[in-house]
Amino acid sequence: MSFQQGLSGLNASSKNLSVIGNNIANANTFGTKTSRAEFADVYAAALNGAGTNNIGIGTNLASVAQQFTQGNISTTENPMDLAINGAGFFQMTDEASPPQYTRNGQFKINRDGFFVNNSGLKLMGYQTDANGAIQPGQALPLQLPTGGVEPQVTSRIDLQANLDSREPATGVTGSPSIDFSDASTYNRQTSLTVFDLRGQEVALTLYFQKTDAVAPAGANTLEWNIYATANGLPVGGAPARPFTTVVFPADGSRPLSPTDPVVMPQIVAGNNLQGAVIVPIDNLAIDLSNVSQFGSPFGVTNLQQDGFSAGQLSSVTVESNGVIMARYSNGRSRPAGQIEIATFRNPQGLQPIGDNAWLSTFASNEPVRGVPGEGNLGVLQAGALEESNVDLTGELVNMITAQRIYQANAQTIKAQDQVLQTLVNLR
Repeated sequence: MSFQQGLSGLNASSKNLSVIGNNIANANTFGTKTSRAEFADVYAAALNGAGTNNIGIGTNLASVAQQFTQGNISTTENPMDLAINGAGFFQMTDEASPPQYTRNGQFKINRDGFFVNNSGLKLMGYQTDANGAIQPGQALPLQLPTGGVEPQVTSRIDLQANLDSREPATGVTGSPSIDFSDASTYNRQTSLTVFDLRGQEVALTLYFQKTDAVAPAGANTLEWNIYATANGLPVGGAPARPFTTVVFPADGSRPLSPTDPVVMPQIVAGNNLQGAVIVPIDNLAIDLSNVSQFGSPFGVTNLQQDGFSAGQLSSVTVESNGVIMARYSNGRSRPAGQIEIATFRNPQGLQPIGDNAWLSTFASNEPVRGVPGEGNLGVLQAGALEESNVDLTGELVNMITAQRIYQANAQTIKAQDQVLQTLVNLR
């Protein structure tokens, strides 16, 4: 008599219950993947070849295969939480051992500015240079810049506006003059903030003065003088003089002159509100090619400059392509790195090591690395996490089935015992 079949069935059912129990225990673990116990029948090998009436000697656990299907993505209020929608794994390192791979995107910033998970492993990706340009190549631990953004002096202003051709002239051709405190000596004005070498703010105001110059045949006025003040001081010194005169064609479209950006005189702005001396701004060019003179109300549709003050890191966001954008207190933002993810030809060949991580093996093949959204790699979703793909209802049903199979195998052992007892009791 053989108890082998029933015993192997008991062992197999016990292991199946262990797998099911592990799935249920991790039903609420972000980034985990459900496992499935896979079994195979067992036959004894015949000495002289295979027979046709072989009776199996039971079953054994052939594999515990993880199922790398996509889990549901749930949103969170933490911008450092990341979910991969599609194929791929985050790459984590302790800078000593081989990289670990995970789908759990619960990241934090440690005291040194590195992106780390709950195990202290560092997220890998591409670094940036001093100008914020991403440097593809060897993936390294991602670290936020510790320093702030240095100030940049304003070197260019772009103006897009319409000057109302219906307004009366306020300037005299050949003898320009203006009183910045008297609005009757100019037509319109607009202001913007520019920055010196130290990133100190300078209030720059542009004044538009329509002249009495006329074109032949009594056409509309074609010329406008433009003045400027910096923190209330005339640009170019006193007495105030226009730094340029814009000449329009008869139809009021783009200026006939100047057609190239105009370099303003040195901007001397004295002291700021805190009493600090403003560094003079040289070679500040203003582009007036998008200024028009139509018979419609005055309006500035675009007025921007390229300078900024110093800034400190204030927040971090992650784009869907893995680019980490660092935002600074001066309103600027620049890339601080890009996350690199990896995929495998055979994910089921990965070796689970706990803490929601896997190691690559010969069976999984070497990882194929790239940035999110590239090729067949998934995209990232910030402020979200991938839930476990465990189907709790299905696992509970599987648990009932495994329990019944365990009971059935126990019955085969009981039946074998009764048969053996009958045999022993023969007289």
